[in-house]
Amino acid sequence: MPAKRKRARRRPQTRRWSRRVTERSNALDLESRVFTRSPRQIALSLKRSAERSKRRKSGPFRSAMSMLTFYENRAGRNLSAAKRRRLQRAKEELRRLYGR
Repeated sequence: MPAKRKRARRRPQTRRWSRRVTERSNALDLESRVFTRSPRQIALSLKRSAERSKRRKSGPFRSAMSMLTFYENRAGRNLSAAKRRRLQRAKEELRRLYGR
């Protein structure tokens, strides 16, 4: 009769995959602490990053908006109402910068 094998316990992952995405994303190279700025500065920074990137898979507007939405979604309930409003205004500003 074969001996019972113990299952190896998985160690909890200490790093967040969302952090890896923002740091090593194939879409954009973000400036540090970009989401702590004013809505206009956030939009300008994302626009600059998207237009400089040679690794993005879609257009600059779509890449910039995707990163902004990604950040908002990953923050989830931990995002305060003030920060959520700031990100919504940054989206509006980004649309304005691209004439959409």
